[in-house]
Amino acid sequence: MGESYRERAWEWLERDPDPRTREELSGLLESGADAALADRFGARLEFGTAGLRGALGAGPNRMNRVTVMRAAAGMARWLGAGRTVIVGYDARHRSEDFARDTAAVLAGAGCAPLMLPRPLPTPVLAYAVRAYGAGAGIMVTASHNPPQDNGYKVYVGGTGPDSGSQIVPPMDTEISAAIDAAPAVDELELSEDWAVLGEDVVEDYVAAIACLPLGTDRDVHVTYTPMHGVGARTLRTAFSWTGFPAPRVVLEQADPDPVFPTLPFPNPEEPGAMDLALATSRQHGSDLIMANDPDADRLAVAVPGHGLLTGDEVGGLLAEYLLRHTTGADRLVATTIVSAGLLAKIAADYGVGYAETLTGFKWLVRAGGPDQRNVFSYEEALGYCVAGDNGRPVVDKDGISAALVVAAIAAEAKRAGRTLVDLVDDQARRYGLHMTSQLSLRVDDPSVLASALRALRADPPGRLAQWRVARVEDFSEGRGELPGTDAVRFALEGPAEARVTLRPSGTEPKLKVYLEVVHPVHPETAFLSPMRERARAQLAVLRDAAAGLFPRS
Repeated sequence: MGESYRERAWEWLERDPDPRTREELSGLLESGADAALADRFGARLEFGTAGLRGALGAGPNRMNRVTVMRAAAGMARWLGAGRTVIVGYDARHRSEDFARDTAAVLAGAGCAPLMLPRPLPTPVLAYAVRAYGAGAGIMVTASHNPPQDNGYKVYVGGTGPDSGSQIVPPMDTEISAAIDAAPAVDELELSEDWAVLGEDVVEDYVAAIACLPLGTDRDVHVTYTPMHGVGARTLRTAFSWTGFPAPRVVLEQADPDPVFPTLPFPNPEEPGAMDLALATSRQHGSDLIMANDPDADRLAVAVPGHGLLTGDEVGGLLAEYLLRHTTGADRLVATTIVSAGLLAKIAADYGVGYAETLTGFKWLVRAGGPDQRNVFSYEEALGYCVAGDNGRPVVDKDGISAALVVAAIAAEAKRAGRTLVDLVDDQARRYGLHMTSQLSLRVDDPSVLASALRALRADPPGRLAQWRVARVEDFSEGRGELPGTDAVRFALEGPAEARVTLRPSGTEPKLKVYLEVVHPVHPETAFLSPMRERARAQLAVLRDAAAGLFPRS
């Protein structure tokens, strides 16, 4: 077996156009590192609806120039000659190299690549695909993955309502098949006949999101971190364009850096990731703290003295603000099966449509029928797609436009002497206190997850701690327009209304558990802290009970 990996490695070495990965692979071959070779050549990165994502390095199970060029060849084959393709990239290791290779392969295959002018947020790429009527878009990014990773995300083009959104099945399998049919990398036709867009693409994007409903209040002071990513310049331009004060950027994290030297992990949800932003806010004072992830398609929001708001809390505030500032009986709001139940109550209160989708914005932005207008969608993992009466500037999650709307909400509240925390409390009084938490259970054998979920569907528990399992929702068969997925949700009755949703991670060998408890709140309740503490304690009990449902190996 080891010999076959070595043979594949020697064949790769002969064709690889990249001196960096050739040197890496030569070293592995010379040192007899069979385990490392098996890891690189015993599998390959699979192209799916999220495109490609993995660690950098030589071999088919890594992100490298060979993998990227063959993916570009597959994209060209899938699209057909003559189609315009927007190519963007972030500031990670090798991102610009991969983008240039992509453009060269596309051009060689007869497509018309247009590259973004510099490392830019993913939402700018998604916007450009729609604005230019391109056949597709390709973004080289690993979003908030570890520093050693990179990725390749594909957006569908055309002129339909889904233009500028992420691909969905069966597009992924069609592209994957086209990649399989592509020639070897040293047989690909390459061309330099591609163009680089000017800065006007960024200006057009900013002008588009400036048309969102932002009210007239502008007195809000923001501490902001791009987390060593590409968001700062675009976000500051957007704030300036719309009249908000320039945010104070966390200096230590202001410039793009693919090493992410000040972060434990480049994801604002991770413990410690917001520490420098919080410290900067304490030092200089601010009304609000914001963070984008490295490719700026997600947004984290914190309030001084309170800490980080959850994605569900920000989602609730954005939803109600946008429903107050848009009109029409055709409006619809959407979230995912793992998010809180708050949005459904807001939608009912405002008399608008509501949809629940699978996780991922490829599904969220497609929610609703032909006679419905999706004015807001979000997922609890800090992703938001905002719209106004003029439509959605970006048909994907967008951390820049969401930051503008959050700033508008905070400025409006500040004029009344209030904060976002006060608004969250107001929603609790109207719709109930929705407290959420998560649990990730890593396993040695991923097949354990599928078999355990099958067992739960066949024989669900009668109780979880003090809660009775009142209803089991099985998402494996799909329902209505919702495709099937390997997830199950328990609706619970007991000390508080509660629900627990379980699904395997799409990228790692672990089970993700989403927990929620809901407490009704009297409208005149002044202080919600005791109720929040009780809800946190209940979530801790539910976490322990949910963890006990699954073996670890």
